[in-house]
Amino acid sequence: MDTPTATTLTPGLADHAPADASVLEDTPKPARSLGPLKMIWAELARYPGKVALAFVALLITASATLAIPAGFKLIIDNGFGGGGDPADIGRWFRYLLMIVVVLALGTAMRFYFVSWLGERVVADIRLKVQDNLLRLAPSFYEENSPKEISSRMTADTGLIEQVVGTTVSVALRNILMGIGGTAYLFWLAPQLTVGLVIAIPLIMLPIMYFGRRVRNVSRTSQDRVADVGAMISETLGAMKIVQAFNQEQREQARFEGAVEAIFTTAKRRILLRAAMTSIIIMFIFGSITLIMWRGALGVSTGEISGGTIAAFVITGGLVAGSFGALTEVYGDLLRGAGAASRLNELLNEKAVIAPPARPMALPEPPRGSLSFRNVTFRYPTRLEVAALKDFSLEVEPGETVAIVGPSGAGKSTIFQLAERFYDPQAGSIRVDGIPLTSADPAAIRRRMGLVPQDGVLFSANARDNLRYGEWDATDEQIWEAARAANAEGFLRALPDGLDTYLGEGGARLSGGQQQRVAIARALLRDSPILLLDEATSALDAESEQLVQQALDRLMEDRTTLVIAHRLATVRKADRIVVLEDGRIVEQGTHAQLAEAGGLYARLSSLQFGAGKAA
Repeated sequence: MDTPTATTLTPGLADHAPADASVLEDTPKPARSLGPLKMIWAELARYPGKVALAFVALLITASATLAIPAGFKLIIDNGFGGGGDPADIGRWFRYLLMIVVVLALGTAMRFYFVSWLGERVVADIRLKVQDNLLRLAPSFYEENSPKEISSRMTADTGLIEQVVGTTVSVALRNILMGIGGTAYLFWLAPQLTVGLVIAIPLIMLPIMYFGRRVRNVSRTSQDRVADVGAMISETLGAMKIVQAFNQEQREQARFEGAVEAIFTTAKRRILLRAAMTSIIIMFIFGSITLIMWRGALGVSTGEISGGTIAAFVITGGLVAGSFGALTEVYGDLLRGAGAASRLNELLNEKAVIAPPARPMALPEPPRGSLSFRNVTFRYPTRLEVAALKDFSLEVEPGETVAIVGPSGAGKSTIFQLAERFYDPQAGSIRVDGIPLTSADPAAIRRRMGLVPQDGVLFSANARDNLRYGEWDATDEQIWEAARAANAEGFLRALPDGLDTYLGEGGARLSGGQQQRVAIARALLRDSPILLLDEATSALDAESEQLVQQALDRLMEDRTTLVIAHRLATVRKADRIVVLEDGRIVEQGTHAQLAEAGGLYARLSSLQFGAGKAA
């Protein structure tokens, strides 16, 4: 391979990862501030009506929740005071039922609008990020792991959905209830409220301390569980190797160690939660008992009423719970800010390869000429080594040029540059006389058809894989291309024909069948320039013959650049270009180069046998 592989940024590789790739870590870390959440607020601002309705619902639910203790106060003072009128008692209970109905309707309203906003914002962010990702050059995905990018699009957006759909709603509700409840408590019993204000921090401190410890242990536990999941996937995916080398017992022992590590971490978590629960119960119910005690003394002296004590205890519990929940909410907001920051980096990533402000139009009709002039190129991840050095090559319309050379000579790099996945550091590349940097990259790629070394297929049906080269192609055109690619027979034999799902990566087809589908896809594209990347290198003799016949039809009347390791393709080429260390060392026909006794003759004798090379 001539292209670098994606960088997986694990701690052990951090020192060797590109500086700009370090952003792609596996899990989002909590942000230092809530600043990155501005991205979410900007998305929410697009739906002011829904935001207003959600806020109204929050006000209704917070007010109704705080009205319940007031209702109990009225019922106890007026209904249970002895000698009360049954009609009055019924009236106070009807008021309380009305509050409950309002609370239920407001909660439903709040849940709907807040959840709607959460899902809508996540959908919009995913669409924007994906739209930007599709603009980025393939070089970005060679420097940054696609798996980690995928994690951002799933796990990080999930955190943002939680922030918008739950955390912000909980935060606002608790703020409203905390402020409103405290004001109501001071109105009910100022002296008791002062005691409660002192008690609430005493309750919150152990909650915050143990809560942080439990969260850290829980995160460690999740990491251990993730390790087990990865271990299971790795072992089961390589079961043939495990059994072939008799490593079942070792894998079981390794798995047992991982499971025991989970159990050890879980024991710590259980112990911490048990201690936290005990302390919280003692503090909360102890505080309530002391307040009730003080209130009972006040009732006995006539300072306050029994309803006031009941309302005070209920409201005090709501206020304490609200302020306690805010500590958790802040941690969730910081984690959401961390996720937003990571997604924002993807959203703001600039495309290295972009259309010029005023792109030049490629000539019509297309001729199919391709020109490399004094091109020098280094991959961004390997700047110390030049993949191509002062490389010049003129490919005439309709000419077939085979590119051969040892591994790492720069063969695949030529294709990458031709499709403008990269720009060279020096020199120029032209299609039909127009410099690639002056044209729209999409227009350049429309003039090229690619058949990769392995027929890359998508998890879709046969029709969609075939028409990927020309999405508007009719079924008749698809079958015509399939016939030319020697693919019609096995495609018609599929259970549902073109509607048959081919599996992940085309897994339901053999390698040769996948390759023929890729050729049919290129045929449908009907581009003047064809790029063949070792299209028959991994096939058996029968599949190679069928694929080669299809390639011969595909190459007719087209300019063709082919990375060739097979003698049949090389012999039919109009010209053979031999690369070594990024430079052209030989050019000519097969016969000329074989007789010259240079690198090509040596490669031919090694790959095809001395007899065939001559």
